[in-house]
Amino acid sequence: MLSLLFKTKKKKRTLEETVLLVQNGDQELLNHLIDSYKPFIAKTVSSVCRRYIYESDDEFSIGLIAFNEAIEKYSPDRGSSLLSFSEVIIKRRVIDYIRKQTKDQHISIDITNPLQEEESPGTVIVNELSLDEFHKQNDDQLRKEEILHFQKVLTSFGLSFSDLVENSPKHTDARISAIQTAKVLVANPELKEILLEKKRLPIKQLESMVKVSRKTIERNRKYIIAVALILSSDYVYMKNYIKGVLDI
Repeated sequence: MLSLLFKTKKKKRTLEETVLLVQNGDQELLNHLIDSYKPFIAKTVSSVCRRYIYESDDEFSIGLIAFNEAIEKYSPDRGSSLLSFSEVIIKRRVIDYIRKQTKDQHISIDITNPLQEEESPGTVIVNELSLDEFHKQNDDQLRKEEILHFQKVLTSFGLSFSDLVENSPKHTDARISAIQTAKVLVANPELKEILLEKKRLPIKQLESMVKVSRKTIERNRKYIIAVALILSSDYVYMKNYIKGVLDI
């Protein structure tokens, strides 16, 4: 009776803890994890292809491979969950596959709900889109999802897009300097950990590693944090923006 009263409930393992075990070589756990998340993979692939995806489809196989890739590459330091990270990887790999398959051709995309198609045969609406238009629509969608995810990360740091607009350096040289400061921070594992774990900018340590004053770092603190978060994660479009600023 006492053993029943004082029996402790086994703590459920988090997804990220499971991934760590997989990365340490637990192949059986890997197979179980992939099998458990097949619905998530199918849903993510379907959102790119805009049609229902079956496990027999080539696109689903690409999604499986991409999910496995995400598991191998995932690190909590990226500042996002495994599912958020894997969603980005899956969509990117599926789009790459479609681009390869449809190069220099026109593609037909079924944009109807498959259930509606079964109920009303012959009412399928098909859009004939050029490959360029297809790429543009997918790029726009991924860019939107990237911004929404980044917005959530900023919120966890007590920041918003309004803060960034108000506190962004006004001159190009100042923006470049702030971005370079963020790059120094991200390149240093210790400083990066302070930022991601304690959610604060290690100004004192940065001051001795960059050629700008403490006052300048403090003035651009919010902007530097935002850039560092972008550089620490898989934000493809926002990284391109940063690269564009540095290439000016």
